Amino acid sequence: MNILFASSEVAPFIKTGGLADVAGSLPKKLAEMGHDVKVILPLYEGVAQQYREKMKLLCHWNCRVAWRTPYCGILELREDNISYLFVDNEYYFKRAEVYGHYDDGERFTFFSRAVVETPAHLDWHPDVIHCNDWQTALVPIYLLEERERVWQLRGSKSVFTIHNIEYQGRYGDQVLEDLLGLNRGYMNEHMLAYHGDVNLMKGAIYAADYVTTVSPTYAQELQYPFYAHGLEGVVTDNRWKLQGILNGLDADLYDPSNGAGLAAAFTPDDLGGKAACKAALQRAVGLREDPNVPIIACVSRLVRHKGFELVAAAIPEIMNMDVQMVVLGTGEWNFEEAFRHAEAQYPSRFSARIQYSAALSTAIYGGADLFLMPSVSEPCGLSQMIAMRYGTVPVVRETGGLKDTVVPHGVFGDNGFTFADINAHDMVWVLGEAVDLYYNDKSAWRGLQHNGMTRDFSWNEPAREYEGVYYQITGIPRPEAEFHAPAGAPAPTEVPIPDEAPVAEEHPAPALAEEPVPEVPAAPAEEPPAAPVKRPAVRKAAARKSASSGGAKKASSGAGTAGTKKPAARKKKETPAD
Repeated sequence: MNILFASSEVAPFIKTGGLADVAGSLPKKLAEMGHDVKVILPLYEGVAQQYREKMKLLCHWNCRVAWRTPYCGILELREDNISYLFVDNEYYFKRAEVYGHYDDGERFTFFSRAVVETPAHLDWHPDVIHCNDWQTALVPIYLLEERERVWQLRGSKSVFTIHNIEYQGRYGDQVLEDLLGLNRGYMNEHMLAYHGDVNLMKGAIYAADYVTTVSPTYAQELQYPFYAHGLEGVVTDNRWKLQGILNGLDADLYDPSNGAGLAAAFTPDDLGGKAACKAALQRAVGLREDPNVPIIACVSRLVRHKGFELVAAAIPEIMNMDVQMVVLGTGEWNFEEAFRHAEAQYPSRFSARIQYSAALSTAIYGGADLFLMPSVSEPCGLSQMIAMRYGTVPVVRETGGLKDTVVPHGVFGDNGFTFADINAHDMVWVLGEAVDLYYNDKSAWRGLQHNGMTRDFSWNEPAREYEGVYYQITGIPRPEAEFHAPAGAPAPTEVPIPDEAPVAEEHPAPALAEEPVPEVPAAPAEEPPAAPVKRPAVRKAAARKSASSGGAKKASSGAGTAGTKKPAARKKKETPAD
């Protein structure tokens, strides 16, 4: 199957959040499964030179963006059996920041047009175009018309994945014709109309052949106003084509057994190296070196919907426990200031690192004991899964992917702690339970660590679910679903239909000899019928049924005319042949 994966960011080339991790990992797994995968993304200024040196120019043309015809170049980089296609236009993408510009609507309209026009210029037919978030939301809408005009797009289907419904691509209706190049019918027919504005994510949900979210719980939550940010009615209206598929992790990238980025390596069965990682973390962030005190960690954007309003309010109660705490990230100024103040108030016990550092985040995952994620909303979340991979026990609020991945202590398969309400006191209570378990029940604590480290968070199962979606919407038969015959049994199409009666010579029937079939009704049950009359007819019926339904009916009719066998005996003999 040919798959075109469109995303505004892809790791390791450019990354601002979890979308890049998904776009960097899922296509690799799909390629391993034998699909022809191409990943398309903008060529930002932030793409490193080491990748640019490996690119080659495939084609270029003047893209159609309403009345504009900007330059569009496609550069290719091949890695991991995947073709990465970079859309080149310096006016739109040669900028210091990926998002947050005044003309983001125009920039990603151009990118969406490039996604739709690229297959024709490469003379390549995608069976599925997989789009992600509002930056590519126009692709399913453009595909409605273009797949009837461009033969390379004939039969192409679209999948739209909602990673975060909070960002929807909402603009004034004046952009419809002047920028998007769409007629007023898209507003009049309600596909894009949203309170008088244009809502790109709404249009993608209606236009796409299938819609997915990044966790099963988030797919349910999006049907409620609290989580859907105004699109709950749209999601509910399209729930017939909605599915939540949990994100996976790159198991090779986040692997404590290889020791990459850690002071020492460790495994689920040998956690000795985690003590060295803990000591290294305490030295790195200015905490008192103490192997016995638990370290509570947060690695996140410091924003309200990540639950940091709860954390900032509860700092005194948390620090009243015998714990240390480290926070890494940037975000809203009030949370940054609250954590800086806490660092000054609790020296050597609280560390605030208001920055982004991949190296330090790995050290925190490896050296901390508890990982706090009190998110108000969390579509999937990767941090809690990464923490568990490194033996750091998560404490999370039951929402989205956090609820799907963290099993609360005391439940079979437990790997962390959870609380339900958006309440700082509930969060502190559960943290207290976790700290108490750390100090007083080392065996149970080791069990939580082991369960978290050994749970399969890889892309194996999610990729199979996405593959199932692709097969479903395209109608392409799934290879492994073609036959379900037991081992050793011939496939039904391989069984020949006999033309002559002496089938018994090729397929002897010892079972009939062991259980004689009585005559109907006069002959005694213990007298077997004459072999030359019965056995060829029975074998012919069995062989014909295994070959086709029509043959089975014909053979069955013949047996009934002879009037020599009970239906139960014939059914028993025909079942193995099926």
